[in-house]
Amino acid sequence: MSRIALVTGGTRGIGAAISIALKAAGYKVAASYAGNDLAAQSFRDENKIAVFKWDVADFDECQGGINQVEKELGPIDVLVNNAGITRDATLHKMDLPQWNAVISTNLNSLFNMTRGVIEGMRERKFGRIVSISSINGQKGQFGQANYAAAKAGVIGFTKSIAQENASKGITANVVAPGYIGTEMVRAVPEEILNSKIISQIPVGRLGEPEEVADCVVFLASDKAGFVTGSTLTANGGQYMD
Repeated sequence: MSRIALVTGGTRGIGAAISIALKAAGYKVAASYAGNDLAAQSFRDENKIAVFKWDVADFDECQGGINQVEKELGPIDVLVNNAGITRDATLHKMDLPQWNAVISTNLNSLFNMTRGVIEGMRERKFGRIVSISSINGQKGQFGQANYAAAKAGVIGFTKSIAQENASKGITANVVAPGYIGTEMVRAVPEEILNSKIISQIPVGRLGEPEEVADCVVFLASDKAGFVTGSTLTANGGQYMD
């Protein structure tokens, strides 16, 4: 029987690559999304992956969404916390809505989603929780105090729940990507991309969404049963901690 994997923000960008890779690895996948119905429907039709719509920043919506997934597909064995947004500004220009939006979607969502699956995982004595952080959560970034704080929080949250749930057969780990060749990144003007971003990456290129997805597939697998509380960096050597 296939294990059930839920990927938040799972219909676009890195999330889409994760959903597709998990399906290819034999999981029954549910991909959640927040707002782009057209993109989600296209993703569903093209990849034959179930999609579900809710706001990960809303606790009640998360509980309802998890219940719907489990009713349609079965108990969730793997949770991938991938959903995230940016609202960039230097701190002296950042307003409270910009701060709250990023903290709510990128960090509070981990509580909202993980709280909804953790009791079932503990009862079944198996679970894999993989959360997507960022190189900027490790080193900080100009104009991203909100984003960097949230992504650093992902790491602290994960280390804590890894300790709490290890004896119940549940692992919790982080993947921290660097600059990945998503649609958004590739839209940066080529001159800036080459001079400001790729020039800072020792391997000399952007990462691919599929490379991040492969990290997630490993951490979700039985082969990673002795790996918990870890942060797997995928940044081409741009930042080494």
